[in-house]
Amino acid sequence: MTEEEKIQQELIKKFAILDGKIRMQRSRRMYVEVSPKDFEGVFEYAVKSLGFVMLCSITGLDEGATLGFLYHIAREDGIMLNIKVSADKNNPTINTITGYFPGADIYEREVMDLLGAKVKGLSAGNRYPLSDDWPAGEYPLRKDWKKQGGV
Repeated sequence: MTEEEKIQQELIKKFAILDGKIRMQRSRRMYVEVSPKDFEGVFEYAVKSLGFVMLCSITGLDEGATLGFLYHIAREDGIMLNIKVSADKNNPTINTITGYFPGADIYEREVMDLLGAKVKGLSAGNRYPLSDDWPAGEYPLRKDWKKQGGV
């Protein structure tokens, strides 16, 4: 049994809802999509119990009616787990993960600025990557965004 298969079994043992939802994309790459209500439990278990101690990135996706957020976390042996959660595009709220990875704030500010995500629990700080004079409510990575004259 590979390490990836052991991780898969541990996740399913802890979260039966994940049975049949974990994909092995290729060697050392795992993918799972969870509901917003299950995200924090699965994420915390992966970090605290399965050794996923590195946050590689957070990717934001405009999927039409929803925004998707992919959390790429890795273990020291190179196995990467990609956990995806989606939020309604009209209220795309996610919780901060800075309690686990303080450096996540840069990725969270990025999905706020570029996609309009609302990150609960994220401390106040500078915008990133857009400038401070960028118009409020303009999210350039949304598929329905139209460039305005002043932008």
